[in-house]
Amino acid sequence: MGIFTGIIEEVGTVNEAERGRLVIGAGRILRGTNLGDSIAINGVDLTVAYLEEECFTANVMPETYRRTNLGSLAPGDPVNLERAAILGSRMGGHLVHGVVEATGRLLSLTPEADAVIARYEAPPEILRYVVVKGPVAIDGVSLTVIDKDKRTFAVSLVEYTQQHTNLTRRKPGDAVNLETDIIARYVEELLAARRTTPAD
Repeated sequence: MGIFTGIIEEVGTVNEAERGRLVIGAGRILRGTNLGDSIAINGVDLTVAYLEEECFTANVMPETYRRTNLGSLAPGDPVNLERAAILGSRMGGHLVHGVVEATGRLLSLTPEADAVIARYEAPPEILRYVVVKGPVAIDGVSLTVIDKDKRTFAVSLVEYTQQHTNLTRRKPGDAVNLETDIIARYVEELLAARRTTPAD
């Protein structure tokens, strides 16, 4: 399993989408990539199984289809791509594991000056870890939450994000992959274990 930053390196294109297999057309991220390397596709950590000059192939497990939007991909669809981070490199986003917890749904894209406010509906088990001013990964993109209510949250997409990811190409109703802050989830697990452990 790789570690990612949520800073998208390239928007690639789906060349083939068969059950259990994706072929992704790309350019920049293939330079220096080897078989067995981790690449996040829309925030899902997948392993490079076959490599060509302008594309790579990744295998997709049934569990991945159940938890992500990869099963809805079709040839021609744009996908966010990021190679696993290298230890010692700068962390521009936040720690992203590429393990999508669930999908949410785009509700709206609203222009605000040079930014676009994107609002998403998310399941309760995801929203519990979404905190205003905290991080969230949407289709692998590291973003900061600016608003939250009982069933939705919002982020602001700056011009760079609009131009270098697939987020503003989505339409209301589209499914997006969601990964919340791993640190919040670890803290909850540790506290739950402490509560169930008998005192000395």
